[in-house]
Amino acid sequence: MAYWKKGPIEMGKTPTGKNTSGRGQRDLKVKVKSARGRTTSSTRWLQRQLNDPYVKRAQSEGYRGRAAYKIMELDDKFRFLVPGARIVDLGAAPGGWCQVAVKRSNVLAERGGKAVGTILGVDLQEMEPIAGCELHQLDFMEDDADLQVKEWLGGKADVVMSDMAASSSGHKQTDHLRIIALCEAAAYFAFDVLDEGGTFVAKVLAGGAEGDLQKLLKQRFTKVHNYKPPASRSDSSEKFVVALGFRGEVPDQG
Repeated sequence: MAYWKKGPIEMGKTPTGKNTSGRGQRDLKVKVKSARGRTTSSTRWLQRQLNDPYVKRAQSEGYRGRAAYKIMELDDKFRFLVPGARIVDLGAAPGGWCQVAVKRSNVLAERGGKAVGTILGVDLQEMEPIAGCELHQLDFMEDDADLQVKEWLGGKADVVMSDMAASSSGHKQTDHLRIIALCEAAAYFAFDVLDEGGTFVAKVLAGGAEGDLQKLLKQRFTKVHNYKPPASRSDSSEKFVVALGFRGEVPDQG
């Protein structure tokens, strides 16, 4: 996702949908040669992208990135993209999570001549349109951004989700602290726009500084889960927090 830069696989099939049963089949990998002006790390990244089955699947199925399968797998497990849901995607670019939300919340279906569900994608950058989704350029950290979002929704949200990541510094601990801070900001935004019983989903990086975030979410939601979907690369420290059952306003303890 580009805010600061920003279905289950069938048995016997790869993420690309190809049958792997039977003998004599080989997984042919693309090798990328080094080129002038390209660093070794960028060459490795390009080779990984070209050989990533989720990247290939996204291209063949029309999704705007492999991250679409992360939200699919999260929803398969926790079931929050339900028909009729009012969903806000923070840091939505390039739009893969919005595409999945549109399909799973039946936003394009019609009942009595009226569309079902509302999908709202916000990002600092402009995005290509997505059928069934409202896309807005907005900094969710601005004053009154929550009021603007509720106005666009025509009420409060059922789901606030975020795949945002701060720009990488190359220093793991610094990057961890930055993404935790970004996730906390998204959580406080969710507290302002979520309806009672709502869901908050966000990417975090494992690294030891997320304890305060977990404590905060457990105060405001009835259940808090941490999950690494299969579509997350095995060598990545990312995981997702899924907070269910928003409690609404918490009485002042003072």
